[in-house]
Amino acid sequence: MTEKQTVPTYTLRIELEGIEPLVWRRLLVDGNISLSKLHHYIQAAMGWANAHRHEFEIGGKVFADPHPEDDLSRPVSDERRTRLSKLVKAADHFLYRYDFGDSWSHRVIVEAVSGDESEPKGYAYVAAGERACPPEDVGGTDQYAEFVEAITKRPGSEEAKDWLQWAGADFDPERFDRIATNAALLRMGWNRWV
Repeated sequence: MTEKQTVPTYTLRIELEGIEPLVWRRLLVDGNISLSKLHHYIQAAMGWANAHRHEFEIGGKVFADPHPEDDLSRPVSDERRTRLSKLVKAADHFLYRYDFGDSWSHRVIVEAVSGDESEPKGYAYVAAGERACPPEDVGGTDQYAEFVEAITKRPGSEEAKDWLQWAGADFDPERFDRIATNAALLRMGWNRWV
């Protein structure tokens, strides 16, 4: 008789740095996933479009998908060959950077690690979160603050109209749809996109 293997469930709090009020998500993942898969889960959880390069910085080391434009003087470990559970434990924290032009930095805190035989391997689920992720290519934290100020404080201005035509007329910086986010994560797993 084979013994059931316990899947370590990692509860991660992901905070987008440099934006007030805070944009954050609580993401539960299988701790045995690669950092490459975690990247895709963070993209879906936050609302990013995976249109730019990214990297993780964990314990002073950089992990990314190797790229021909990498600075060869800076060592980068292959995220596809690295498991989350081999690098961090409960109460640890690390950085996830996305879009080196806009420079989005996410602080990832390992809130808890638990074992659960009922969870399928490779899953991800958003348990909580607040506020919308900035639109892709908005220009970084300062430009996003200007964008939000224009659409919330001066919604009838030409500037606000231009921004919303670009970002989508229904953009609301306070809205986070957890159900839609989890549906996206479910589709990713169901269709084996990651």
